[in-house]
Amino acid sequence: MSTFGKAIEVNLFGESHGDSIGIVINNLPAGIKLDLNNIDNELYKRRPKSELSTPRQEKDKYKIISGYYNGYTTGTPLTIVIPNMDKRSKDYNPEILRPSHADYTSHIKHRGFEDFRGSGHFSGRITAPLVILGAISSQILKQKGIIIGSHIASIKDIKDEEFSNLDKYKSILKTLNSSDFPVINNAIIDDYKKLIINAKDSHNSVGGVIETMILGLDAGYGNPFFDSIESTLAHLLFSVPAVKGVEFGKGFGITKLFGSEANDKFYVEKGIIKTKTNNSGGIQGGISNGMPITFKTAIKPTASIGLPQETVNIKTMSNTTLSLVGRHDPAIVHRVVHVINAVTVYATLEIICRNEGLSWIK
Repeated sequence: MSTFGKAIEVNLFGESHGDSIGIVINNLPAGIKLDLNNIDNELYKRRPKSELSTPRQEKDKYKIISGYYNGYTTGTPLTIVIPNMDKRSKDYNPEILRPSHADYTSHIKHRGFEDFRGSGHFSGRITAPLVILGAISSQILKQKGIIIGSHIASIKDIKDEEFSNLDKYKSILKTLNSSDFPVINNAIIDDYKKLIINAKDSHNSVGGVIETMILGLDAGYGNPFFDSIESTLAHLLFSVPAVKGVEFGKGFGITKLFGSEANDKFYVEKGIIKTKTNNSGGIQGGISNGMPITFKTAIKPTASIGLPQETVNIKTMSNTTLSLVGRHDPAIVHRVVHVINAVTVYATLEIICRNEGLSWIK
């Protein structure tokens, strides 16, 4: 249910208002020196820090309880726990279904035994361990010279620049990875923030799109059909709460082109085969072609809003109206961008390890 991976298997556990949340990472080789400062920095970027986000302040002071000794992985399952310290469970009523949350579906699936507080195991709170996974995976990928970065491509109807409009990517990706509000065009930040604040003041919420690039993955990784790069990435991306769409390369826009326009023409430069365009997003036949892998992820507006909404009292089976109270994000796109980065880094590591095994990891 909350397990993924063939080469490096991961297990998520915990609930939003339980004692703790966490992750178990299996099959990591022994002898990896973990960069705890990098883990702390990645967790910081995801955390709420201003009026743009929820007032819930979790410090994410994690504890490594197995698979780690004297600064290095031991080769046994790496288990990391994050205590939940800032809980306010009284805000949640199990009888009233919150529109577009997992309240109804989880109630049906788990026969009324689900932990409803803060959405339980379905909460975006559970993405914090994914950020730790991404930080560890990123450290390993440095051995391959691979860089992965994302930016907030849009919030509602306001848009940032796109990767396709740029000539050089490496420095841009490094700049994006150093920011907790990553955009290509810094002039758009104020517009983004005003949009979020206006939604908050209106007791509403907004969504957006995240654009991601994987730079430096050589040609030949991935497999056709069920283990294609798209399949692996999409599986993990759709596991992140609030993700409602993923498109690779030109995505749905490629349907508006003729084949002569859509096809990525090949050429040779200094002994390396490249394509003149990258409409396929660096993937053909489910396998990397050496060009940058690009994709966009759609993030829905935060489901928790203060406006009155029609819903159902599941105990009395009667129609009612709900105006949510509590601590909620008017937008999560600027926080979830770091989660998208994290699962992308892990997915890339998993794809490589499925092809090459684990012996190269130091």
